[in-house]
Amino acid sequence: MTALEIKDLMVFYENALAINNIRLQCREGKITGIFGANSAGKSTLMYTVSGIMLDVRRKERMRGGERITILGEVLYFGKDIHAVEASFRARMGLILCPERRRIFQESTVMENLRIGGILADRNQAKKTLEYIFKIFPALKNLKRREGGFLSGGEQQMLAIGRALMAQPRVLMLDEPLLGLSPLMEEVLTDSIKDINSTMSLTVMIAEQYARPILPIIDHGYVLENGTVVLEGSSEELMDNPDVKAAYFGL
Repeated sequence: MTALEIKDLMVFYENALAINNIRLQCREGKITGIFGANSAGKSTLMYTVSGIMLDVRRKERMRGGERITILGEVLYFGKDIHAVEASFRARMGLILCPERRRIFQESTVMENLRIGGILADRNQAKKTLEYIFKIFPALKNLKRREGGFLSGGEQQMLAIGRALMAQPRVLMLDEPLLGLSPLMEEVLTDSIKDINSTMSLTVMIAEQYARPILPIIDHGYVLENGTVVLEGSSEELMDNPDVKAAYFGL
């Protein structure tokens, strides 16, 4: 079953085309990768699918700023949600873990996690919290530390944990490896695989640094200038000479 399907999606900032007629699918229970260089359109795509772009567009209109136009369809388990607000998409289980963590810096690890789980019932929150501390044991020892005093890797663990507390059906990760060490990249890549298999979650990852992510995806898309230029399975993309040259230096 298709968990998420984007059809003919176009996003304009004034007259600049940020997303150009994108079509892609995320199969239920699978990991889908969205790869591309900086400014390829990855974050715009994630913001549009999550519904945050609707909020951005509204704020721009209110202040007389940049005009944003969104065209196309976003289908979530077969239902067109292109006009559904971000908060309602989140209640439906479409959860975005944003680029650059965006945790609450002055709140503790536990406070951040509890904020993420505001819609979860007690049993869901308890079960999810136990799982988060299992895959990210470092956080268990940092429960009372404020988010702003965590390392970059610890903040990314917390950001993913907070997203899991929201009880996603589809978990969207925007640049989860940004600015992290190779060791932390490996830790997070392993955790994403575990989240996908253990929680049976559909995962959509947008990542510039594709090398660690390509081996774990089921299907992937490569963006250039807001357009899908390549797609295929993990093996097909890693065997593609253009992908080898761009991401593996071969």
